[in-house]
Amino acid sequence: MSIPQPDTVPLGHGRRPTPTHAHIQGWGADLDPAHRPAVPKERTPPRLENVPWRRPEPQRMTVEVLRSTERDGMTAVFGTTLPPSGVSGRIRRTAFRYSENDLRHWLLLLFADRVNVVEGLADDLRRGQVPNLFAEAGGRAALRHDREGTIRKLAVAGVAVAGIGLYLWSRSRRPG
Repeated sequence: MSIPQPDTVPLGHGRRPTPTHAHIQGWGADLDPAHRPAVPKERTPPRLENVPWRRPEPQRMTVEVLRSTERDGMTAVFGTTLPPSGVSGRIRRTAFRYSENDLRHWLLLLFADRVNVVEGLADDLRRGQVPNLFAEAGGRAALRHDREGTIRKLAVAGVAVAGIGLYLWSRSRRPG
């Protein structure tokens, strides 16, 4: 008794034949280039050299804007929402003395971001606002999507805070 073979389409060039799906409308349309919608390819769009264009008027610089050493001048438009300030601003100024292909540039910028977070927390406390670190760090989402890992991190942080508190308390109780 022979095993029934599915209908196959030979692909030639030594490839294995594949089952036909002729009952599916449009099946195999990409096999014959004459049936492909992108053949022949569309013409390329006109180049920008042919389109009249003038450089936009430069934005006025109202705050300090740090600029890469790779650029000769400022771009026409730039962000001014958070000018460099404080310790993190000094670190950023130092970072922009180095080229963008220098690792020091990027490491200093990462460090400045971390310092800026601490400055923001200190600023909140100075204004009398206690920051909700759990909510601001995405605690609810972390609990929802990685409950076990988040609980482990909170436990480690709790032990660390308790240890620091115990150490400070024991130092304050020492005589003299």
